[in-house]
Amino acid sequence: MSQIIPTARKIAEFLMKEGTPRAKVFLKYAVVELTPPTPLDIPQIIREAGGLVYSTLTFSWRFLTVKEAFVNTLVATEVGCWFFVGECIGKKHIIGYKI
Repeated sequence: MSQIIPTARKIAEFLMKEGTPRAKVFLKYAVVELTPPTPLDIPQIIREAGGLVYSTLTFSWRFLTVKEAFVNTLVATEVGCWFFVGECIGKKHIIGYKI
């Protein structure tokens, strides 16, 4: 019982020493990646959406590498899953709507 406090102190010191740099890196990327788009970003979004439509119409997606295609598939799957999870959260039920 008397060894709990020194052990807990060692664990806390280890977590502070190892966790602080990782938390700083996480916050650095979170500030950049999790901010909503500003009005200045709208023209770039429209331009990239137009490029996506153009690449779809010209079948230029055929020239992707396997790695790029796999990453694109994973991103599309993630977006789809978040859509369906959001639907389930919004209706507060997994199957159908409660009337």
